[in-house]
Amino acid sequence: MTDNSCPSSSVTSPPVIRVRNLVKRFEGKTVLDGVNLEVYPGETLVIMGGSGCGKSTLLRTMIGSVRPDEGTVEIFGQDITVMDEDALNQVRLKFGILFQSGALFNSMTLRQNVALPLEEHTNLPRPTIDIMVKIKLELVGLREHADKYPAQISGGMKKRAGLARALAMDPRILFYDEPSAGLDPVTSAEIDQLIAKLSQQMGVASVVVTHEMDSAFTIADRMAMLDKGRMLKVAEKAWFDQLRRREGDLPTEEEALIRQFLRGDAQGPITRRKQTTGYADDLLGVVTPRLAPRPAVVTSRPGR
Repeated sequence: MTDNSCPSSSVTSPPVIRVRNLVKRFEGKTVLDGVNLEVYPGETLVIMGGSGCGKSTLLRTMIGSVRPDEGTVEIFGQDITVMDEDALNQVRLKFGILFQSGALFNSMTLRQNVALPLEEHTNLPRPTIDIMVKIKLELVGLREHADKYPAQISGGMKKRAGLARALAMDPRILFYDEPSAGLDPVTSAEIDQLIAKLSQQMGVASVVVTHEMDSAFTIADRMAMLDKGRMLKVAEKAWFDQLRRREGDLPTEEEALIRQFLRGDAQGPITRRKQTTGYADDLLGVVTPRLAPRPAVVTSRPGR
């Protein structure tokens, strides 16, 4: 399945992230299978797929915590897959990461958590750091809770505090790993609104890994669908929205698979694939048949 999708913009800009022919294996199992992807300035790209599809591995490879077996990951034109740790850390200063749990230090207040990157990586005077911390906490609605510890706040507030820390160094890219995981629907919607607001106000490129479809369709400019390590489709949100609304038969098995995932239907290609190996076969170690491999999508950026 090919695609020429690119973000809507009147000005052609080079991608801030370019992933090419990415392959990652763990203990002989291919987790990422020739993935290609581009992320452009100011857009929110949602990477989605079922559990075990490879989306978290793709995210970890994009931030440099996992080295691929093949392929490249360029951030601001630099291939991070060949960098040593010191060079990689310099690139990391240009992006922020919101982990699933927020990853706050429990022994520090929210103010101290947000100040930490500034203390570690800048020579700014303390009064300037204090002002910047207040600004970041205000952006996520937590300035009045600056002196609380993580144990004293809710899960949603921890996510927002983690986001404030990710913003501390004024990054040009933000990575989100399942930002709505473990949150109630109202809090999840608040996080979605915050992600959208920050993208609009700060003009950062956002990469969001999620399998929560309500969140995905709320925040995305473009969407990317992974399945068993292969990139099935990268397109504008409208393409996926039209697909999930279509009724009847679809021209390809892959489109039917994507539609089932988007809708959460109980029946479809995903379900049939799970049923191809029975319980007895599983006990005997029979390998489950896979869909025939196809080339991963290669995105381009045509003029509009």
